[in-house]
Amino acid sequence: MTLHRRTWLVYAAALSLAAPAFAQKYPEKPITFIVPFAAGSATDQLARALGQSVSADTKQPVIVDNKAGASGMLAAQAAAKAAPDGYTVLISTNTTHAANEHLFKKLSYDPVKDFAPLTALGKGGQVLVVHVNSPYKSVADLLAKARKDPGKLSFGSGSSSSRVAGELFKQMSHTDILHVPYKSNPQAVTDLLGGQIDLMITDTATGLPQIKGGKLRALGVSTLKRSALLPDVPTIDEAGVKGYEMSYWFAAYVPAGTPAPVVQRLHDLLVAGTRGAAATAFFESTGSEAFTTTPEGLSKFQHDEAQKWGRIIKAAGIEPE
Repeated sequence: MTLHRRTWLVYAAALSLAAPAFAQKYPEKPITFIVPFAAGSATDQLARALGQSVSADTKQPVIVDNKAGASGMLAAQAAAKAAPDGYTVLISTNTTHAANEHLFKKLSYDPVKDFAPLTALGKGGQVLVVHVNSPYKSVADLLAKARKDPGKLSFGSGSSSSRVAGELFKQMSHTDILHVPYKSNPQAVTDLLGGQIDLMITDTATGLPQIKGGKLRALGVSTLKRSALLPDVPTIDEAGVKGYEMSYWFAAYVPAGTPAPVVQRLHDLLVAGTRGAAATAFFESTGSEAFTTTPEGLSKFQHDEAQKWGRIIKAAGIEPE
């Protein structure tokens, strides 16, 4: 029996004994959603949408606390150290719970032992963008420049999804493009608009408004299917980097030791929230989709994803920092 399975069985046993009392009282005060990225990021947008639903269902305020920086580690550490009472929820992504363990030699938190999983929340793709006035009109143009002048182009990233997407692009296209790290993707987009970097592969939620606003040019999407929101933009795979695919996911966690009835209550509230009007509008406007699990299902999904991201990061030639 796996550790994940045993942990869930403990939660389930406790739930059967204590659920009625806890479920009736919780929540009795405001809930804080900690987000590892800046305001305006995809994770932030989803957290605020879910917060609206949870607040409406519980009649308690939901506070979104953005703790951007250190590839999500600041937020994950803060959430891990919070009281395990259900009033602090980490709304995060594969960055903190699948990729970081392969990107850094040492983490300030344990993505498995420090958390109790609640549910997956959604998944989506990314888009390769350049400034609208950039001379690069296609992926082929970009690759030609990168191959002609190795190391001269730069790409920004504000999450591990964005960084690994860029590194995988380099590895699969056999190019040398300088990586410039940021605390969050919106900050990288700001520098892209200001001409400080040449390109980035960002989550569609962050990039789409700038594309639609005529400020950024989309050269390719990271999924194997074209985005319904950008039907004229080819996939990076069809644009010349054969086999390229990169996506990301959102999920919710609470500190380890949170009572099982509270875990179940939060799970139910968040799953319902993904079907609410605000979250539905988020998914539809960003080309992402709702994706939910049981707590046990998220535990297994996270385990499998951590292995997958480890393989991708190793294949991309990224050394842990």
